[in-house]
Amino acid sequence: MGFRFLPDEAVAAVRVPAGQSVLIDTSLHTAGSAIEVLEGVARVYCPCEETEGMTIAFLQVGDQLCTDRLCSEGVCVEALTPLCFRNHSESSDRQGFDAVNEWTLQLLRIRHLGSAEQRLHALLALLVNRLGRRCGDWCDLPFRLTHERIGELIGTTRVTTTRLISRFRSAELIQVPAGAAGLRLAPALVETAPLAA
Repeated sequence: MGFRFLPDEAVAAVRVPAGQSVLIDTSLHTAGSAIEVLEGVARVYCPCEETEGMTIAFLQVGDQLCTDRLCSEGVCVEALTPLCFRNHSESSDRQGFDAVNEWTLQLLRIRHLGSAEQRLHALLALLVNRLGRRCGDWCDLPFRLTHERIGELIGTTRVTTTRLISRFRSAELIQVPAGAAGLRLAPALVETAPLAA
């Protein structure tokens, strides 16, 4: 897994192409420092050997990641869409809201649903509700996750994930437009999710 390092000093804007990651070394950042997403969607994950690749959160425009409250080995930020963020020394007061904690809680709730199908259903609805938008007869998600990554998020194998997604596609609840970067989900799938976002 390749990644770039984020510089210690405050940076006005860091641009990361979709599919690339930036390692944020917490030992190099001061108390109260944060990164703020200016454009795009990112996945935050753990680079630790034991949990390598474990998704902690997703971030979108306006979300902040406090860099002094992370694992001692740092954290990686992967651009799911072309990403732009800034590194600054003082996180703004968001009245107690922490995007990373909120995502971690929601992902944990999903992992505790009874079946893999329920977990996939809840994950897709959460992603669309938080990071997607309604476009006519469909809800668009501006990026795709690999079946392996979805399996990690819902606690199942890639094979099971592929089977479940195929079932949703056959029921015309998901479309994967050829050549497009994202997914389309039927509003009925989003509205009937097992957990409210």
